[in-house]
Amino acid sequence: MGRIMTDQTQPAAADAHKDRPGSGAELVGQLNTAAGGREKTRDLKPLIHLWPYITAQKVDALGAVVFLLLSSGATFALTGASRFLIDNGFGSRNASQLNFWFLIVAVVALVLALATALRYFYITKLGERVVANLRKDVFSHILSLDPGFFLKIRTGEVVSRLTTDLQIVDTLVSTSISVALRNGISFIGGLILLMFVSPKLTLFVLCIFPVVLVPLFTFGKRVGKLTRQTQDSFANAVGTAGETLDALETVQAFVREDYARGRFAEGVETAFKLSLKRMGARAFMTALVISLVFGGVAFVLWLGSRAVIAGDMSEGTLIQFVMLSVLVAGSVGSLSETWGDVQKAAGAMARIDELLGSKPTIIAPAYPQALPDPARGEIVFRDVDFAYPARPDQRVLKGFSLDVKAGETVALVGPSGAGKSTVFKLLLRYYELSGGTITLDGVDITKADPKAVRERLSLVAQDAALFSASAADNIRFGRADASDDDIRAAAQKAQALGFIEALPEKFGTALGERAKSLSGGQKQRLSIARALVRRAPVLLLDEATSALDAENERLVQDALNEAMSERTTLVIAHRLATVLKADRIVVIDEGHVVEQGTHDELVAKGGLYARLAELQFNS
Repeated sequence: MGRIMTDQTQPAAADAHKDRPGSGAELVGQLNTAAGGREKTRDLKPLIHLWPYITAQKVDALGAVVFLLLSSGATFALTGASRFLIDNGFGSRNASQLNFWFLIVAVVALVLALATALRYFYITKLGERVVANLRKDVFSHILSLDPGFFLKIRTGEVVSRLTTDLQIVDTLVSTSISVALRNGISFIGGLILLMFVSPKLTLFVLCIFPVVLVPLFTFGKRVGKLTRQTQDSFANAVGTAGETLDALETVQAFVREDYARGRFAEGVETAFKLSLKRMGARAFMTALVISLVFGGVAFVLWLGSRAVIAGDMSEGTLIQFVMLSVLVAGSVGSLSETWGDVQKAAGAMARIDELLGSKPTIIAPAYPQALPDPARGEIVFRDVDFAYPARPDQRVLKGFSLDVKAGETVALVGPSGAGKSTVFKLLLRYYELSGGTITLDGVDITKADPKAVRERLSLVAQDAALFSASAADNIRFGRADASDDDIRAAAQKAQALGFIEALPEKFGTALGERAKSLSGGQKQRLSIARALVRRAPVLLLDEATSALDAENERLVQDALNEAMSERTTLVIAHRLATVLKADRIVVIDEGHVVEQGTHDELVAKGGLYARLAELQFNS
């Protein structure tokens, strides 16, 4: 039987949503919006870390530089060709000369077009390749970090750096650098050519520059500040609306609709008033800049025209001078905008460097000790002490000791906060021990490769973490080389085959984000199937039935009984009824074992377990 294929194509859904923007377009829009709010920094050192990624793409980088220089040279050549077209073409009154210089202008324009297109291709390809490699490296590094890292930083912030910050870097490498280099060459080369064309007029242009640029930057900052204030004010209004809608039943229950309308209207009006100020400042800036720019251009043209009349300058030279002046002035404006992108990318790269610079605390030893083969599934905790990195002064486990024999089913029970889940996390090598040892099949797990240890363990958690793939792919996540027969057998043992076969595409049905199309019981049984297909000698069950109703709990418990019969099993459960059949029940309180035995033995002792059992079974 061939591999079960996932067919996520939904023609009906596609037709229903064909006029809506795709998820990719929505994501790009969200990234661009988020990128606009990122902070800038004047420290450009983080951008140095992009250099190895750029130099690794030698062909694309060389192509980008060559065609950048060629397109810039063609731009300057076009101004010269236009000059000779006026002077030697129109000025000669000769049709053949006119045709010749028009041909030269056309050739230069064609070279400019081709060079610009190839420059865009190579620089964009370079940027996309650099960011793709960087994105893969960042994600790969994130996967190597242990859970302790995520106690210090929110997962949403990590995702934001992986998406928004890398999008900013992408813009820098594929666009901003090209724009900055092109405009830098245009500015320097244009000024040099202007000095050759007419030193006198060039000095006049340089004197006019500050008169135009100072008001532009001054009012530009004010407009930018007002724009940010408007955006913040509107965001507050939207936040008020969202808060109100989330609690709409409460608002209506207390008859506070008028109050909610007033708050939202006040926020909208505040944003509108700030928008008026912004529009006024922008309108004034636009009028001022246009007046100064065209006034300056008119003044220079007036001086140039007088020079042409006096015979000090040809008409073509004046045209070339004007073209170069516009080119230089435009490059200055573009450089100012690009500088903002560079600062923003430096800030983004600094945040990415922080991720790449984070070192995992759980790493494989230089010479890891191999686990015995075949695996037995024997587990020993000996005098284990542990405190979470975020709370080093609060020990969760204190001298915890436990021996689990191969094939034994041991249930861990106790009050919340006793340290039961921490036992699993330490066995899975999520954290380093504060003291003591844990051995798996006689090998200290700190001396073994963490991946080798985890390959011997299979986890079924309370919250079944499933993926937006097919049912088959979710089961195969437990073991990549599992065959279709293995997947079907695991599903059958997990009591999941019935509902999977009822799905539209059976095993090939896409389950959607976090498998939201399934019920809680179905998710849990699929999670158990994933654990079974792994064929690990040790099964870890963490509150696997706590969130289920009676019917689903019965089905899942049947699946768990099947799973536990073939391997060493550690069970965490608050519902004592689910662990009555365990070979041994271990009671944990305040980080250490207080009693252990069978259900009947522990009830007879009259200790903590007996009190917990009385509370649950009597209720």
